[in-house]
Amino acid sequence: METPPSRAPTKLSEQQMRSAQRSRFTAIGLMLLALVFFSVLDSSVKYLGATSNLPVMQLAWVRFLVQFGLLLVFVPALGLMSIERLFTTSQFTKQLVRSTLMAMTTIFNFLAVQYLRLDQTVTIAFLAPLVVAALAGPLLGEWVGWRRAVAIAVGFIGVLIAVRPGVGDVHPAFIYSFLAMAAYALFMLLTRHLAPYDPPLVTLFYSMFVGTLFLAPLAISEWVWPESWTTWAMLLSLGVLGGTGHFLFILAYNRAPASAISPFLYAQLITMVALGYLMFGDMPDLWTLVGAGVIIASGIYLIHRERVTKGLE
Repeated sequence: METPPSRAPTKLSEQQMRSAQRSRFTAIGLMLLALVFFSVLDSSVKYLGATSNLPVMQLAWVRFLVQFGLLLVFVPALGLMSIERLFTTSQFTKQLVRSTLMAMTTIFNFLAVQYLRLDQTVTIAFLAPLVVAALAGPLLGEWVGWRRAVAIAVGFIGVLIAVRPGVGDVHPAFIYSFLAMAAYALFMLLTRHLAPYDPPLVTLFYSMFVGTLFLAPLAISEWVWPESWTTWAMLLSLGVLGGTGHFLFILAYNRAPASAISPFLYAQLITMVALGYLMFGDMPDLWTLVGAGVIIASGIYLIHRERVTKGLE
């Protein structure tokens, strides 16, 4: 009589699959929650700029200062890493360059949201992953094939549809939005380069370094005292929103592969449109929605091709 085959390995495999699926769903939830925090951050900056006349440098500096302080307090308190370890890096110069790019991204984005609709700024920001894919070849040696090259080109066409240069008046603030996107693309490329050298918390800590220290003189020189406690609360919340969003991002990417959750980055268009309407009465025009759709489709296709080339599908 033959002995029935054991099913223990199958059950174990099924358990592992369920566990991986739960982790993936959790990661997607964390990603979506992080996007809500980032969207509220941008809408708060726009609101403060419109109602309290606080300078952009002050808004950016307080955002960095509060987030820097939160990291110094909570990371050691939670036992995640000591303060000394947070300062320890094998790539100090590159971390400073990356931190400078983060400061530039924040300042240019804060300038852009003062004048543009939230859906317009996030549409331009969606171009960053396409720029990263285009520059990864010459800068990191990660060359893309012709399919991804076409997707990148289509994504740029999407931006032309959304902005429509030469058709009507193009607000000069679009320049700020494009500069923020370009700085963020370089920021992501340098983040990828630094990943093998420093732990994520160290890299996150140094993201705040330049913004906290070197923006201080500029912010203090044009400081405007908030006139109410609600303005103070909203101003201080900028760092909480940014810090919580970044921490949720780290948790999300620790629980699932980037290729599994990256497509959900584009859900931020929904939160930005909703907040733009609820807080400012802004509605996206058809051209912006069509352009955003083209960019999102291109970005998702790039993620799909990356999974294929890495043998994940």
